[in-house]
Amino acid sequence: MSKFTILSLYFLAVFLQAGTYGLTFMLPKLFATFGANEKDVGAMLLITAVTTIISVYYSGHVTDLLGRMPTMSLSGFAIAAALFLFGSAQSLGGGLVIASALLGFGWSLFYAIGPIVLTRVTRPEERVRSFAMLSVFMMAGFGLSPVMVSLLENAGFPIADSFTLMAAVCVFSGVLFALLRNPVRRIATDTAVEPRARLTLGSVGRIMRSRGSLPVVMACLGASVFAGMNNFQTVFAEAQGVAYADFFFSYTITVIICRVLLMGFSGGKRPYALIAGLQYIMCASVIVFMLINGSWSLYILSAVMLGIGYGASYPILVAMAANDAEEDLVPQTLQFFALTYFIGIFGFPLLAGWIIVEQGIFALLVVVALLAAVEASMAARRVISG
Repeated sequence: MSKFTILSLYFLAVFLQAGTYGLTFMLPKLFATFGANEKDVGAMLLITAVTTIISVYYSGHVTDLLGRMPTMSLSGFAIAAALFLFGSAQSLGGGLVIASALLGFGWSLFYAIGPIVLTRVTRPEERVRSFAMLSVFMMAGFGLSPVMVSLLENAGFPIADSFTLMAAVCVFSGVLFALLRNPVRRIATDTAVEPRARLTLGSVGRIMRSRGSLPVVMACLGASVFAGMNNFQTVFAEAQGVAYADFFFSYTITVIICRVLLMGFSGGKRPYALIAGLQYIMCASVIVFMLINGSWSLYILSAVMLGIGYGASYPILVAMAANDAEEDLVPQTLQFFALTYFIGIFGFPLLAGWIIVEQGIFALLVVVALLAAVEASMAARRVISG
């Protein structure tokens, strides 16, 4: 197979498996079918967060033992098992705890190792473009799976069926990753033995003392904003009388367009200035969302602005994490980047669910807007300090 064919199949597998995360936005609706609320969703996602953090920390150990592509394959099978358990759940209990843990384990391996595979088959000057391509397929999976759920619901299928269907899709993606092991190895730009990728406390300390620490911290803040705006979007939409599928579709299309445009961008001379500008747009999108008051046009505008702000800045931030890292710590820096990202993605919903139940939606949006402003200001400060 040609390099183009191999990477196309790799990105197809990424797209199929990425739909998993979009389904986590549907957990409030799934849990409501058996009488649970947003606090319960946050509690289950906390289990996912804890499992994710532990799994990301040890993901390098797993890849050192199995190899990168077999680890990607393992992630697909773990996620498939998690989704099957979610789809089979009839009440809160041990099954959902196991499902949440398996989701954290599988998703952490998938998300942490995916960019590392690309660093092996692309040169440093190609990283913004290759990470943009990766994020296009991930975002397409993220955003289109809730649209799929909406279509299935409108056709009369219960929401649990969407989780079972996606479980089958993840089995397929796991098999595809396994079949790509040798082809990916053949197109590696560096034919030397793969460097050890395990993350240790010593390497974490070195990362936090390096320039790579800034994108690592920013990843956590941005993920918290993303989770705050998306994980409870079905709740927001119901309160405002709008359709959540419109938000996800508009956001997804905007992100895909922005990231396709980034494929021709190598980073520029001041990448952090671009990141800061985009993330101030992200902050503005939350403010617009606070003002929608049932307005469909403002609802869509907020989704588009979030897609521009968060969607376009994220692949540049990943590339900066790789490029700012010390040369012998690139795999570890990307894993730690993923770890802090997951703290925001799966940890923040616990706080968000509590805020919604105890203080209301508006209070949550204020917190999310402040986090977005802080992240954008950190990027601006890097520009000023050099």
